[in-house]
Amino acid sequence: MEEVLPVVERAEAIGVDSVWSVEEYGPDAVSVLGYLAARTERIKLGTAIMQIPARTPAATAMTAMTLDRLSNGRFQLGLGLSVPWIVEGWHGQPYTRPLRRTREYVAIVRRAVAREERVRHDGEIYQVPYQGPGATGGARPVRSEMEPLRPRIPLYLGAIGPRNVALVGEIADGWLSGMYAPEHEAALTRPLDEGIARAGRDPADVKIAPILYVARADTAEEGRDQLRPLFAHLIGAAGAGVRNTYFDVACQMGYAGAAHDIRARHADGRKADAVAAVPDELLDQVALAGPLPLIVERILAWKDSRVDTLILLDRDTELLEAAQAAL
Repeated sequence: MEEVLPVVERAEAIGVDSVWSVEEYGPDAVSVLGYLAARTERIKLGTAIMQIPARTPAATAMTAMTLDRLSNGRFQLGLGLSVPWIVEGWHGQPYTRPLRRTREYVAIVRRAVAREERVRHDGEIYQVPYQGPGATGGARPVRSEMEPLRPRIPLYLGAIGPRNVALVGEIADGWLSGMYAPEHEAALTRPLDEGIARAGRDPADVKIAPILYVARADTAEEGRDQLRPLFAHLIGAAGAGVRNTYFDVACQMGYAGAAHDIRARHADGRKADAVAAVPDELLDQVALAGPLPLIVERILAWKDSRVDTLILLDRDTELLEAAQAAL
């Protein structure tokens, strides 16, 4: 926190829109925002992401309402399923039926936060009250004791596969995108727009917030080289029975040849060759790499896109200041 707090305080001082906490299998995404809520006044506080398998829908609703009150209405709830090896290896939960699980989870969270009535949900994944094996049979529907500051807290979903992205368009207020480029925006947002149309919504009601990796370096090539191993893993990794949606998106963006090459080398254990196969152009489009002026120039290229918020995975206050001044 002694490293994070000065960055957040400076970000707030210069007018940065929001700060987002991450969660894998170390620090949780919630506690740090409770602390930051007390140390800030204006900057929005978001989770990118809170893992759905880690909490019941009711626990997430309670957490969201609490953080929204602590921050005086600045909280943004980012949810996602995480990845199978964390879900099963850390949380001990099955990674099954992700679309149905997300849809039901969001519905329960929305209902609990709205607090208009006692929460009832008889779904395929979740039952509230629970009536399955081992139930006492005496439970009744419950309504939260806490009056929400806002009956509808902005809810973002982390999604990358086309069906998941379409679900964002149907039910969420925002999309936390893991790999996004303005040059391929029409193809990348097609599933989102299909979901929006299916639900009869206004596209303006669904915010787009890509999460960008940042590698500041003396040259563009040095920055790219810092990011290549990460993207080689993201695109090349393969697990039994699990679809690699990063691979799919790379293909969707026109990098099918490189993606197949990376996957093949990764599968053969030739990790260095897989890293070398990551195209410069792909990195330049989906990440920020190189010297500060080049990074700021690239950030400006996003201004004409449909993106509402760029989330930078970085703690560089000089970069924040330069970007904010340019925008």
